[in-house]
Amino acid sequence: MENNNKSVDDSSKIGKWMLAATWIIGLVLLTYFFSGVLETQYNPNQSPESSNNLGNIEVRLKQNRLGHYVANGFINGQPVTFLLDTGATNVSVPAHLYKRLGLTAGYQYPVQTANGVVNVAQTRIDELQLGEIRLRDVNASLNPGMKQDEILLGMSALKQLEFTQRGDWLVLRYL
Repeated sequence: MENNNKSVDDSSKIGKWMLAATWIIGLVLLTYFFSGVLETQYNPNQSPESSNNLGNIEVRLKQNRLGHYVANGFINGQPVTFLLDTGATNVSVPAHLYKRLGLTAGYQYPVQTANGVVNVAQTRIDELQLGEIRLRDVNASLNPGMKQDEILLGMSALKQLEFTQRGDWLVLRYL
């Protein structure tokens, strides 16, 4: 009789652990799935598509849920995420990324940002790529106040492009 009760207790413990493991695996899978959904909603342009229209390269970007244009691209061959910012004079790179992106910090100067005045370092980007658009020798700044990895794609890059917004789409043209 004792052996019978012991096997029932063991089966009950195994069943509880299996139920807990199932819940944990389920939660991990849901987290993985929804993190991908949230990333796609924040950055719907993870692989921006390009077209060549009469010798002009065009990249179409879809607006995210917040009304911003976020897109993946490259700086000096390294993958980055851009947030288009027509209010930024230069491309603004978080200072902690400068080595990974092959950038050199130059002279420092103060700039007025949305978060107040910050001292940034001047730098130049050898090659900036968004879709098939490639810009060379782009003015940029290294901003120590930016803690995320997102690059602000400012007017030092955007002034080299023609851009048109219609509905939820922004078309960038390199002439």
